[in-house]
Amino acid sequence: MSRHLSPTVDNALSSQLELAFEDNRLAAQLYGDFDQNLALIEQRLAVEATPRGNHVMLRGAASGVDQARRVLESLYALLEEGRPIEIANVDTVIRMVQTEDSQLTLPTMEKKGRVRMAQIATRKATIVARTPAQDAYMRAMERAELVFGVGPAGTGKTYLAVAHAATLLERGDINRIILSRPAVEAGERLGFLPGDMKEKVDPYLRPLYDALYDMMRPEHVERCIGSGIIEVAPLAFMRGRTLANAVVILDEAQNTTSMQMKMFLTRLGENSKMVVTGDPTQVDLPRGERSGLVEALAILDGIEGIHISRFSDKDVVRHALVGRIVRAYEGATEKADKTR
Repeated sequence: MSRHLSPTVDNALSSQLELAFEDNRLAAQLYGDFDQNLALIEQRLAVEATPRGNHVMLRGAASGVDQARRVLESLYALLEEGRPIEIANVDTVIRMVQTEDSQLTLPTMEKKGRVRMAQIATRKATIVARTPAQDAYMRAMERAELVFGVGPAGTGKTYLAVAHAATLLERGDINRIILSRPAVEAGERLGFLPGDMKEKVDPYLRPLYDALYDMMRPEHVERCIGSGIIEVAPLAFMRGRTLANAVVILDEAQNTTSMQMKMFLTRLGENSKMVVTGDPTQVDLPRGERSGLVEALAILDGIEGIHISRFSDKDVVRHALVGRIVRAYEGATEKADKTR
């Protein structure tokens, strides 16, 4: 790949940059159907991207042109590795390069270089980070024994935690995956639900199961559940246990009480990891009851071996509308707080 950078005559703050890609076939894939990938880059980075065969001319503000270069080089590198790219991949890399220079402290990025996103690979699927916050979260789960993933719905907190657990299980680094979640909004009244323990809590753990089936073959998931390798452990029944050689995931943790959270965190055993996910803005506990998640975040911040990953509406990866919904609700809440 070759390139040439020069300032335009009319504006020293603007630049033009020509990129040349060696493989014409890969260049066509890079541009996308009807040049849709280039169009997204133009829209998001406020540059002009003009393709001519295996060459692309970039024009615009110097910072935008440099970001567009990094996006295109990173995507082309994926194609050279034999990995197809979709419009979601383009969006992901754009998000990564738009991160402020002061935030480029993650080991996944080389300043002004290609983006290297964190990955979680299982036999069935490979998950690639789609935002800087996801990137930091995925790497934190590799390094820390206890990780909190905190933020709004749709940011991938639970999905990535299950993916990380699945890959550790496949590698033989752990022996079990334990899934837990508060069963009802304000308390775990499991006795009022029909069926055995698994049948009582299955509806509440459906998102965790869905993620497992995405990461592992269905028949393997069923075998692991049947043998206890993957265990459903209602929070109410965790007391007194020591959870060793496992990844333990607590989902919807904002609906735990202070007592429940402390009990859960102190179950951690040898060669185990815990991932706690939740959204402090979605607490369903009775009025006056403090969330165990909110309290834990305040008490445990800065303790060695514990990492807190915080997500925002900018990290929503479900649908663009979800991010706008989150922002609208946050704005309404802030406005209501000011009028009180």
